[in-house]
Amino acid sequence: MDMSGYINNPIVEQRADPWVYRHTDEYYYFTASVPEYDRIELRRAKVLQDLDAVDPVVVWRKHETGPLSANIWAPELHYIDGKWYIYFAAAHTSETKEGLFDHRMYVLENVSANPLEGKWEEKGQVRTKWESFALDATTFEHKSKRYYVWAQKALDIVGNSNLYISEMSNPWTLCGEQAMISTPEYPWEVIGFKVNEGAAVLKRNGKIFISYSASATDHNYCMGLLTADEDANLLDPASWVKSEQPVFQTNELTGQYGPGHNSFTVSPDGKQDIIVYHARNYKEIVGDPLYDPNRHARAQILHWNSDGTPNFGIPLADDKNILSILKR
Repeated sequence: MDMSGYINNPIVEQRADPWVYRHTDEYYYFTASVPEYDRIELRRAKVLQDLDAVDPVVVWRKHETGPLSANIWAPELHYIDGKWYIYFAAAHTSETKEGLFDHRMYVLENVSANPLEGKWEEKGQVRTKWESFALDATTFEHKSKRYYVWAQKALDIVGNSNLYISEMSNPWTLCGEQAMISTPEYPWEVIGFKVNEGAAVLKRNGKIFISYSASATDHNYCMGLLTADEDANLLDPASWVKSEQPVFQTNELTGQYGPGHNSFTVSPDGKQDIIVYHARNYKEIVGDPLYDPNRHARAQILHWNSDGTPNFGIPLADDKNILSILKR
């Protein structure tokens, strides 16, 4: 049997916060947090199943000291106006700062046709209206405007991070209003930590959907969903409706724990949406979950309900041929 169109999970081991982007050159580009949190890697393959087999290319390493010197988290690769950009978070270390939960958001730019080649230029910090813990940025275009969605700690709200949205004047600069569109409020969003983070955007069926992750990064980690009409004012918090229950969460029957921090991609023919996410295959963790390396990247088909809303289903068990639709 030709297995080139099938995929077994996990697609890449020990890679958390996975980001997959399928470009016009028909390659799937992959990046994620590495267990050492010290660098940014890129890899590419024509089919998702091959991503684990190809050698990653290190495109950037953390600085020795200062604002970009620790805990390099959740890189995302975007292609904007003919250039490549990587959005990521990094913490500050010094003799007096350990760098945990002191993140800010940064951008790299590459003008090469292939982002695994050429030079990555540091464009600097994406500055918001105030300085505080900030991470997990993503960006999308809608009706000729570019938007930025990120997680940040508010100075006047108890909790670890909320979700915000802003327009951008260029791929590394925010402009105009910065609106909070979600804060941890439901019981499933506040286990261990009060967290909304890891936003991913999907535009379908006249709607804009933003998935996000909540709670601590152990088996309580799960995903929620925000929905807005495509004609709504996206900077108005009232335009966004939040799911009252998690849309994707731990499933003990399939052995998947703490699924979250996802991205969306498509099948080679563009007919099927695919969710890429990380999860562990065990529940009990020794020590801090942040330093357990076994959040593996996984993928499965995203289905759709009759009303045009996404149906995430459950995180499927490992070693299942789940994407037979990916035959090329």
